[in-house]
Amino acid sequence: MQKRTLGNSGLEVSALGLGCMGLSFGYGKVTEKQEAIALIRDAFKSGVTFFDTAECYGPFINEEIVGEALQPVRKDVVIATKFGFQDGDSTKGLDSSPARIKAVVEASLKRLKTDRIDLLYQHRVDPNVPIEEVAGTVKGLIAAGKVIHFGLSEAGVETIRKAHAVQPVAALQSEYSMFFREPEKEIIPVLEELGIGFVPFSPLGKGFLTGAINEETKFEVSDFRNIVPRFSEENRTRNMALVDLVKAIATGKDATPAQVALAWLLAQKPWIVPIPGTTKLHRLQENIGGASLSLSEDELDRIDEALANIKISGERYPVHLQKRVGK
Repeated sequence: MQKRTLGNSGLEVSALGLGCMGLSFGYGKVTEKQEAIALIRDAFKSGVTFFDTAECYGPFINEEIVGEALQPVRKDVVIATKFGFQDGDSTKGLDSSPARIKAVVEASLKRLKTDRIDLLYQHRVDPNVPIEEVAGTVKGLIAAGKVIHFGLSEAGVETIRKAHAVQPVAALQSEYSMFFREPEKEIIPVLEELGIGFVPFSPLGKGFLTGAINEETKFEVSDFRNIVPRFSEENRTRNMALVDLVKAIATGKDATPAQVALAWLLAQKPWIVPIPGTTKLHRLQENIGGASLSLSEDELDRIDEALANIKISGERYPVHLQKRVGK
């Protein structure tokens, strides 16, 4: 797989990473540990060198799985993890206090079976802790060799600028796809200006852009999408026009909708590195195929023209979670 560099950081990763969250958190049934380890190792064998986890995925279980899976090839991969929630529990409040950040790093290093975290993100901006203090704390951890690069997740423009002034931000991780294009307005221009890489999560629209979800799809009780307004039955019906567009393009390219969605993202900027997640080996291989799919300028123009005429219905988060993003 081709490599990409996240902004001006010098951090080189595979063009597609693997979002590991869904193996143990957020999307219903938890993947059996050995199956999850096997999938992560298959991803590496297929050229993926960038793996994303967080203490709150599980919580804690996901880091343990990633650490065990990648220990034999640790020197050849980039591992990203995150801090930011009280007790590592995303259902609790935010906590980016310096003491908490340091404690998370020590615990994550043990779970990940490593001596350094390649990319450490603040998972969500904590309004109770100045971002300059957060960046300064991570700067100290970088000086100590425990962290290599600093990242932010779902942060707004002002926060990105303030953090970057204290400790250069290597990457921003936020949602971005054909299904959610909000970052194009303010975020992407600022990242380009400052030389910060962009790591889109949910690049397949939480599965919607694969074409495998329709208005009749029933999610498992514990699946996060049950509380996402955009995934209500009514809004899924309204949003099928986007899926129809992606399917039509895929048919013309002898590709799958997922591959087209990923190729479109990769074509936006050379410093964008999507991290699709999956629990299935055949989906992993399908996604990886998206990294080698090329869309011409004419095709991209036609896609953008079509997207401009498609209105997406429903918010991407319920109200209580929407309050945590874009700060």
